[in-house]
Amino acid sequence: MCDKLMQKEAVSIFSGDSYKTPKSTKRFLFDRLLFGSRWAFYIKNFIVYYRTGQCGKKGKLDTVAQAYYSRQNMKVAEGCGARISVSGMNNIDKVEGPVVFIGNHMSLLETAVMSSFISCRKPAIFVVKEKLFNIPFFGNIMRGMGNIGVARENPREDFKKVISEGKKKLEAGESIIIYPQSTRSAQFDPSQFNSIGVKLAKGAGVPVIPVALKTDFLENGKKFKDLGPINKDKEVHFEFAEAIEVTGNGKEAQNTIVEFITSRLEKWGK
Repeated sequence: MCDKLMQKEAVSIFSGDSYKTPKSTKRFLFDRLLFGSRWAFYIKNFIVYYRTGQCGKKGKLDTVAQAYYSRQNMKVAEGCGARISVSGMNNIDKVEGPVVFIGNHMSLLETAVMSSFISCRKPAIFVVKEKLFNIPFFGNIMRGMGNIGVARENPREDFKKVISEGKKKLEAGESIIIYPQSTRSAQFDPSQFNSIGVKLAKGAGVPVIPVALKTDFLENGKKFKDLGPINKDKEVHFEFAEAIEVTGNGKEAQNTIVEFITSRLEKWGK
């Protein structure tokens, strides 16, 4: 697809401070034919991942392509009944240069759609599970984006890697999206929300933008975590707070992030 068309598709609806799924959005016929089951979502989502992976394999997964394909993931969710609300995007525009985005981690959905409204503003990469680099198509996406992979087996080694590679990415002008929880969970537990993102930002001398999200539209599966059910009754929310400068030992910034996420989840009824 022509880069100009991709850019128009990726950027046009996210040029303002907020976004809401239009009321006129219709469910996919495929979703209706499968009686609204999870499989319509996963099949369509896999097609997008395949195309994104092919783009990454060719070395063409730049910020425009990332925003475009992430937007396609968002369309899949909306076509399968998701109602998505995004706010605070102007807070991203207010900061010149790279930042560290720090948010809670609820499902696979946030990683799939976050680039929709970030990559059209700032080049950004994720800190992800290292195992994703070994999965067909996903591995091409991870490498194509230049994401940082962590094993989640040795916290000390993961910390060193994130700080070392993350600092290089930030110095090169790339922002970093990090979920400091040990694993994704429908419930937010501040005790499991470590301060690695704050420490990375402080070490690199860049600000932090807190991100609160509610994505339990896509639930974690009991037997297969990545193939959980979808709940069309649960609205999807993303909100970006104003940037925070990390000072001192970073505890104040960490507490501010936790308070922001907690307050928004309470507001959204989670």
